[in-house]
Amino acid sequence: MSVGWQEELRQRLVDRNTRESAYSSIIEQYRRLAQQTRLLKERNQSLLRAVGTSRNTQSGSTGPSVAGGSGEDNPVRNAYIASLESQISSLRDEMAAVYKTQGQNAQRLLAMNETLREKEEVARGGADELRRTKEEVAALRRKVDQHNDLTAEKDERLQTLHDEIQALELELNQVNDRNHILKQDNAGLLSRWLDKMNEETEKMNTANLFYEDMKSRKNNSNGDTGSHKRAPSEESESYSTNAGEPPPEPGESRQPPTPEPEWLIVDDLSDAGSNTGVV
Repeated sequence: MSVGWQEELRQRLVDRNTRESAYSSIIEQYRRLAQQTRLLKERNQSLLRAVGTSRNTQSGSTGPSVAGGSGEDNPVRNAYIASLESQISSLRDEMAAVYKTQGQNAQRLLAMNETLREKEEVARGGADELRRTKEEVAALRRKVDQHNDLTAEKDERLQTLHDEIQALELELNQVNDRNHILKQDNAGLLSRWLDKMNEETEKMNTANLFYEDMKSRKNNSNGDTGSHKRAPSEESESYSTNAGEPPPEPGESRQPPTPEPEWLIVDDLSDAGSNTGVV
């Protein structure tokens, strides 16, 4: 920012100097003309005075003296010489001024050449900086385009993932519904299976009670007779009433099956219910 206002101030000063020096050459010509006119006027006045002096001298002197007046004592000649000498001195002063101005102009030309060289270097530096800036801008634009492409691609992927998530959520809801239905069916099946096993357990307990009753009757009958043998008809009747099995053949002794205790059967049913793995 500081360089900007300094450059603006310098430019204003240069414009002012240009406006003020627009008529400097004309002014210089008029100055020289006025100086030349002044010198001519002085020379004419000197010549006029010399002529007047010569006329006065000629009117008061004789002829030979007038002829002798053309020598070194001639005032016209002396006045003309003095005028020429003053003109020569003025021209020498003017030439010195011209030389001085020429030297100043040469110095200004050198300074201007140096300034021009510096400006050209600054311009080259600015051109290089501008070129680098343009290259950076082009690179940044390419990066922006790449980022835009990546953003568009990511948006597409995000939309695809969003659609997949919605599909998976829908499928998950369907699976949860099926699991809920299966749990309900499983609970119903488990309830019916437990009811059935309870019925079978009750049946087996009833059979065991019946078997114990028959066994106690058998022991009572054996204790009354004091005999450990039975008739074939009684043995076949016992087997047919207890287990519903066919009677043994003659000469074959068959022991009735030993039933499992009631608590063991109940434990087996509870284990079977726990090992089903159905929730």
